[in-house]
Amino acid sequence: MRKADRLFQIVQILRRNGRPVTADAIAEELETSKRSIYRDIAALMGQRVPIRGEAGIGYVLEGGFDLPPLMLTADEIDAVALGAHWVAEHGDAGLARAALDVLAKVAAVLPEEMRPFLADNPARAVRSWNAAPDGLDVAQLRAWIRAGKKLAIAYADETGQATERTVWPLLIGYRDATRLLVAWCELRADFRTFRIDRIREAEFMDALIPQRPALLRARYLKSLEKCD
Repeated sequence: MRKADRLFQIVQILRRNGRPVTADAIAEELETSKRSIYRDIAALMGQRVPIRGEAGIGYVLEGGFDLPPLMLTADEIDAVALGAHWVAEHGDAGLARAALDVLAKVAAVLPEEMRPFLADNPARAVRSWNAAPDGLDVAQLRAWIRAGKKLAIAYADETGQATERTVWPLLIGYRDATRLLVAWCELRADFRTFRIDRIREAEFMDALIPQRPALLRARYLKSLEKCD
């Protein structure tokens, strides 16, 4: 790896971590020596990159500094293209259009020599030909999640038994052929997951969720960690 690329990657590593990162950890990720990392960190500091380090603790990148946002490596371009193509094939119509718009915007600002990596990308998402139809407007559902509003649904389980519930929509999970709604269910007083294709009817209510949705999402994600 060229020194310039390594310096860029060090900044990226520090930027993505909220905690101090040791020279050992950086050296392991970049497959180089700890001594090289010390020299690179000194070079970055000499270029006024605001890196703060403490012996035995690690390095952190202080706020107020950033690199040009689209100085992407080939692997990062692959990641962007794969993610955007996956969303274009599996997301609702609004997200699919947005994903293609993202690719167009990235292509417009990439350096000329990097554009072929995006146009002829080796990583592709395969379309799900047996995708189940959604039982409600997913674009509106995303808007309701952002607004923190309740949703009333008529839902049928795998046996076809129907129930009516008021839920607090929190997340949309995307599987290959189905989409899932993660919500707090007032009927069960707990988190529940609903297949969106099994929602028979939906009423987008004006009532606000009585708790902060971000905290509920954090609680739900924390509960998944306990299940692992």
